[in-house]
Amino acid sequence: MEIILLENILNLGNIGDKVKVKNGYGRNFLLKTGKALRFNKENLELVNKKKDELNKKNLEIKNKYKELSKLVNKKTFAFARESKENGDLYGSIKPKEITNLIKEQSKAEVSPSQIILKDELNKLGLFKADINFHPEVKAVISIKINKIQSK
Repeated sequence: MEIILLENILNLGNIGDKVKVKNGYGRNFLLKTGKALRFNKENLELVNKKKDELNKKNLEIKNKYKELSKLVNKKTFAFARESKENGDLYGSIKPKEITNLIKEQSKAEVSPSQIILKDELNKLGLFKADINFHPEVKAVISIKINKIQSK
């Protein structure tokens, strides 16, 4: 399926680019969420006319995310969990729990889909995670998992 992008999308392209994507991704995500239009001459002309407006909107979104990024970048968020003797947790920490902690401590709105975990968080220790706010705005956070001190 050939589409025209209405916003910058990481690993895919920029506003106004004609790209080829799989049918399901195009139909179920890009078209449905308004991030792209089907490729045809009318839509290409429409995007070319609206390109300045789309770039301005993209810049506003990017600046908003830069402010959010400053709130969380290079910060450490700590969790206290019960663990086994070898340091393994009884469950793993999921992106939803991380977003709740970030919101509570930094007052920054982050969605779980923006958090990219390099490893599964199922052991005690310090882990790094990336937050993709925007194709051009990222933040790196540390997640520290401590053992709950028994009485």
